[in-house]
Amino acid sequence: MSVLDLEELLAKIPQLIARLTRFNAFSVYLLDEARQELTIAYAVGYPEGVTGTLRLQVGQGVVGAAVEEGRPILVNDIRLEPRYQGPLRNMLSQLAVPMRRKGKVIGALNLLNEVAGAFTTQDEALLRQFAAHVAVAIENARLFKSERQYVDTLETLAEIGREMSSILDLDVLLTRIASLTKRLIDYRTFGILLLNEATQNLEMKFAVRYGEDATSKSVKVGKGLVGWAALHKEPVLVADVSQDSRYLHLVPDARSELVIPMLIKDRCIGVFDLESPELNAFTKEHTELLTLLASQAAVAVENARLYDEVRRREERIDKELRFAQRVQMALMPAEPPALRRAQVAGRFEPARELGGDLHDFLVPAKDTLVVAVGDVSGKGAPAALYGAFAAELVRSRTLRRRYTPERFSVSGVLQSMNSILHERQLEEYYCTLCYALFDFTRQDLTLSNSGLPYPIRCSGEECGQIELPGVPLGSFPGITYDEITLPLHDGDLFVFCTDGIYETLNDQRVEFGTQRACDVVRAHRTESARDIVTAIFDATSDFRGSSSQDDDMTAVVVKITSSK
Repeated sequence: MSVLDLEELLAKIPQLIARLTRFNAFSVYLLDEARQELTIAYAVGYPEGVTGTLRLQVGQGVVGAAVEEGRPILVNDIRLEPRYQGPLRNMLSQLAVPMRRKGKVIGALNLLNEVAGAFTTQDEALLRQFAAHVAVAIENARLFKSERQYVDTLETLAEIGREMSSILDLDVLLTRIASLTKRLIDYRTFGILLLNEATQNLEMKFAVRYGEDATSKSVKVGKGLVGWAALHKEPVLVADVSQDSRYLHLVPDARSELVIPMLIKDRCIGVFDLESPELNAFTKEHTELLTLLASQAAVAVENARLYDEVRRREERIDKELRFAQRVQMALMPAEPPALRRAQVAGRFEPARELGGDLHDFLVPAKDTLVVAVGDVSGKGAPAALYGAFAAELVRSRTLRRRYTPERFSVSGVLQSMNSILHERQLEEYYCTLCYALFDFTRQDLTLSNSGLPYPIRCSGEECGQIELPGVPLGSFPGITYDEITLPLHDGDLFVFCTDGIYETLNDQRVEFGTQRACDVVRAHRTESARDIVTAIFDATSDFRGSSSQDDDMTAVVVKITSSK
């Protein structure tokens, strides 16, 4: 049998058996090893609604006896068989054949007929062989279903993780965690207890069917199964709580319990607590799934707590933001280096208190100049922090060129930065950056770009953009970057701008664009680098009119005064 869908396979079994022998009713029983219980997985000829409730313990009835003894049982007259149990009292013959796989019984095939003596020993022999093939097919289908469920579960966990990370209200988050957990485990009783570090008590913050006064419950760390899991930072899986001396009787009808610590690195911030009125209600698979979910929930809870703290301290944060703005501006290069062969100027205007743009001028060796201009996605404090880190990477990688120039080439600097930023796993942030090395001894410029708008070059009578695309830093691992080398001539002009310049919008929501920027540069190319920067900002301001500045703006100009 090559059918891998379990439901389809079960439906096909009676069709195949009908070719071997006649029957009036048929059922496939599957064994639950943990409970030693047989349930009907598929049936033909039974009254509607009966199969879902019919259960046999191993050894109970003819089918249970066949499974317990591991051999077929043929009953020629059910009226004379004291072990017979079932709703079909009009049946007179029964043939129960256990299904074995690798020496283990996994269930049984059960055939019934309205005629006494309907089944023969030949039927028994044929069904014994058929049951062996069915057992293999069922196990294969189960394995396929399990693998498919595993993939679906991983996708569900990823989806849950994304959703939880977006909720910053703690009460809403706890309610949502309980709802999302239900998608993985069909629990009856579920509680989330969070650790009060001051009292070292685990306090119930959310509960589903946890008793009338669930939210008032608290457990000391180290006490009970809940406290033990929090203290030792390990899951606790108990099949029968009455056999575990650690159990505290907080839920009257609890028979089994699963406790999962919520860990952030090596710190426990709370626990998931699931209890059930059934023995062996939870499995190792449940433990593994909830351990993954609890780690995601712990981060989400911690984020929600931090967010709440941020909201409560908004006034202090506003003050710190203003100070951070001063710090950011202080970290920007105050004055470009004085160079014999070039003029350099730059300017930065954030859209908010803090911005995500960065630029720097570095002199790694005599008669060289490195210009780096970057733009971090987003705005505000996170973008500023990310930008500060990216700027420090630029400086450190540039200075390392002195010692390992073959490793930190112009494009190599971007590749190294990309690897480091991607390792930080800040998927919602990335950085576009243009890195330019001016070598006045060789009289050339080597350039590499990771998605910043193409720089403008004016040389001779030509004035246009240098087309050099690249993937933003931190987006994907293992990215390589192209680099180009251009000759330097007296009077050459190079302008590096972030997209805040080009994407400036006027009252009609029209962009300033690259062509207008090129026109401004061309019109002022004979002026100093400082004046050209000022002209760019003046032009964008005039174009914007009464519209607000929507993005950080940075412009850097390098003007070659003497290439020799």
